[in-house]
Amino acid sequence: MQRVCFTLQVKRDRMQEYAQRHAAVWPEMVQALHDTGWHNYSLFLRDDGLLVGYLQTPDLVAAQEGMARTDVNARWQAEMAEFFEDLDLPPDQGFWQLGEVFHLEDQLPTSTTADLRHDPTPTAQDQ
Repeated sequence: MQRVCFTLQVKRDRMQEYAQRHAAVWPEMVQALHDTGWHNYSLFLRDDGLLVGYLQTPDLVAAQEGMARTDVNARWQAEMAEFFEDLDLPPDQGFWQLGEVFHLEDQLPTSTTADLRHDPTPTAQDQ
């Protein structure tokens, strides 16, 4: 699974409305994202308008192409475009993708990774 992190810049005077729109994303948009491979997708908004997005997907290009084929995405991107600074492309195409430089689970020994899947709380037998 590919982990993707990206940034965009939301206009400061539009931040509140941007957050409100994302508190109630259209159900058909949510379903389309899921169906085209956008998983564990989150957006984070800093108080200066920096938007950081994170998702997991088998293939980002395929996920973007899948969304591009949906009518709901075209409508959503058209509505969202006005919220961003210096953006000449639709938001889902104009974001700055960040390169991953560290992932904890990739560096843990296999036995430690397996141990993390279990509840670390000591039981009566352990004490």
